[in-house]
Amino acid sequence: MAPSTVAVLTGASRGLGQALALGLLQAGTRLVTVSRNHDDTLAARAMEAGVSLQQVQSDLANPAAAERVASQIVAGLPKDAQRYLLINNAGTVDPIKQACDLSNAGSIAAAFSLNVTSVILLTAAFLQAVKPLQADCRILNISSGAGRRPMPGWGVYCATKAALDRYTEVLHAEQHGVRIVALAPGVIDTGMQEKIRGSAANDFPHVERFSHMHDSGQLSSPADTAARILRYIERDDFGTIVLDDIRNYA
Repeated sequence: MAPSTVAVLTGASRGLGQALALGLLQAGTRLVTVSRNHDDTLAARAMEAGVSLQQVQSDLANPAAAERVASQIVAGLPKDAQRYLLINNAGTVDPIKQACDLSNAGSIAAAFSLNVTSVILLTAAFLQAVKPLQADCRILNISSGAGRRPMPGWGVYCATKAALDRYTEVLHAEQHGVRIVALAPGVIDTGMQEKIRGSAANDFPHVERFSHMHDSGQLSSPADTAARILRYIERDDFGTIVLDDIRNYA
């Protein structure tokens, strides 16, 4: 039987991505995830739910790998679903350094490859796959408030998320027949936040603020944020606001 929804999700093995993957395990859904590691828990849950799951292992920080994955996913997408979703969630906050110390070209290039290049490659492949289909097609790019305001120490992260936002706006302007949103998910209690709290103050001056948010219980849980995002994707007006923030919704 043909799936009613085909969902492609990157960065699915931990944090928000894993929570989104678990939330997508619904009857009638075929889920394709992309991450560096195989998730045994997700596989077991998919089997329990009777959901078709394909886990693609790849490091999207490698442009050549991202290009291969994009082609692989498109080749395997069923053509008879009612809805197609692409959720570009994979991302990194590294390197966290002041501008004067951003001297490692490899780490900068890897961040741009993961946060921006892989999104562009996967989106291009997705658009080519769904263009001839009569279906509801939606793309959600997980952005950040860091792309919309400066944060000392996050020169690379802010730049990549700002690029992601503008790219999303270009997609919308090109009118490909799909609905597109770049969504800031708020501050979530994930491994990325642990990395941020472990930053040196001279690299990231706001480290104490983020530590306080964690200690005072101000961080959202991945499961709660994922549930809100998945409800957001279902909205009839999805795509009306191209640059959005999940904190604007209950």
